[in-house]
Amino acid sequence: MDYGTVQGIITIVVMLTFVGIFAWAYSGRRKKQFDEAANLVFSDEEKLKDSGEHK
Repeated sequence: MDYGTVQGIITIVVMLTFVGIFAWAYSGRRKKQFDEAANLVFSDEEKLKDSGEHK
């Protein structure tokens, strides 16, 4: 194998990895978990309001 073949194989592996991560991130099964993670910032604020502490 020469350098060009190895470079081509690495390019294909990286592209397939990117497509796999993209598909995983935008799959419908993960939406609920990502929505919960996106709202974690606001849950800290609610806890502070409930305890009477303010920053």
